[in-house]
Amino acid sequence: MNELENVRAELRQIDIQIISLIEKRVKLAEKVLDAKRHIDKSINDEDQNLVVLNRAVNEATERNLDIGVIKEIYGMLIRMNIDRQHELSGEGNLP
Repeated sequence: MNELENVRAELRQIDIQIISLIEKRVKLAEKVLDAKRHIDKSINDEDQNLVVLNRAVNEATERNLDIGVIKEIYGMLIRMNIDRQHELSGEGNLP
């Protein structure tokens, strides 16, 4: 393998890890929903969304990453979990 192929193979492995972590994050939606039900909290917790976004921005800043892009990514991740919680509560469109 040449250098480019090696780097691309490494990127493929990282992509697999990212997808695996996203899957784990979305699977936690059920536990989050159960916990929210116990304390009578709504699915979309704006305060917690801000905590998550701020944490991501702080990490991105420390690592010199594009904060705007990180906000977009985490906005999508938050929406994925909110959508999954709605599905689990019977409010969404389960397949």
